[in-house]
Amino acid sequence: MYGAGDVRVENVPDARLFEPTDALVRVTRAAICGSDLWPYKTMPREEQGQRMGHEFVGVVEDVGDDVRAVRVGDLVVAPFLWSDGTCVFCREGLHTSCLHGGRYGFDDVDGGQGEAVRVPQADGTLVALPVGEDDALMPSLVTLTDVMATGHHAAVTAHVGPGKTVAVVGDGAVGLCGVIAAKRLGAEQIVMLGRHQNRISLARDFGATEIVSERGDEAVERVRELTGGFGAHSVLECVGLGQAVDTALAIARPGGAVGRVGVPQEDTIDGSVAFWKNVSVAGGPAPARAYIDELLPDVLDGKIEPGRVFDRTASLDEVPDGYRAMNEREAIKVLVEP
Repeated sequence: MYGAGDVRVENVPDARLFEPTDALVRVTRAAICGSDLWPYKTMPREEQGQRMGHEFVGVVEDVGDDVRAVRVGDLVVAPFLWSDGTCVFCREGLHTSCLHGGRYGFDDVDGGQGEAVRVPQADGTLVALPVGEDDALMPSLVTLTDVMATGHHAAVTAHVGPGKTVAVVGDGAVGLCGVIAAKRLGAEQIVMLGRHQNRISLARDFGATEIVSERGDEAVERVRELTGGFGAHSVLECVGLGQAVDTALAIARPGGAVGRVGVPQEDTIDGSVAFWKNVSVAGGPAPARAYIDELLPDVLDGKIEPGRVFDRTASLDEVPDGYRAMNEREAIKVLVEP
């Protein structure tokens, strides 16, 4: 990406091993993330350009001398951040704060929207999959790299549990996966705040019990009506814009919780609302590596189908148009097949 709206497909040097803890992964499936759309809307023009993509599944082509957890030929899923798996934060399940971790596309690490990626700290990052690279479950497996894990993180940090009332702010891929997560964790009532018919239909399939298409004060009033006047026990904020955060705080019931996973685009949170209602606010980047072990069996068993959020498939050459389609709401999420 060279700037807002300017995504190009280019030849770059082949990915290769730098460190003995690296693995070289040939990408078989990747994705365009909703968070990729923020720089697509706002990124200042750059001469060098920024390699893009952080959601991918692939086959291990080579490993460094110190790699033990994966082998050449393994099909692996890569969380959207890499981590060593051994530092104090990784041991606490917070791989996103790994002392030796980092982001794809930065510091000589390849982006996931490409043919191959050097994965640092392979032992702490990659998870081998017990299926072939063309398995029918592949779309759902790709969601474990980010959006399904992020929806789950929103639900966990909002304390979703059996019998709870949940509201999901945002009908993108993460919000839809948040509906799956809330249903999976036993929520009794799941209110989806969304406006797009194809997304609403999918949300209902995933377990949403009510839909609220209003915005602002009208949305707040409608959610209260649906929740006996109290608001939701748990609110999943999956957008990142100021209005979404304000709405999430407004529809949380006193003593409730907001799981905030939308990448913040505006720092407008009104702490006084949370204070006077005793609402807890948590969340942040999802530690996908910590959640894969829990979510993977349900994907393999077909208990959850988060891959349904993909409604368009693109080749690498078609990735720029995939960005446009997602930005213009023509697609919920684009699956990339290099």
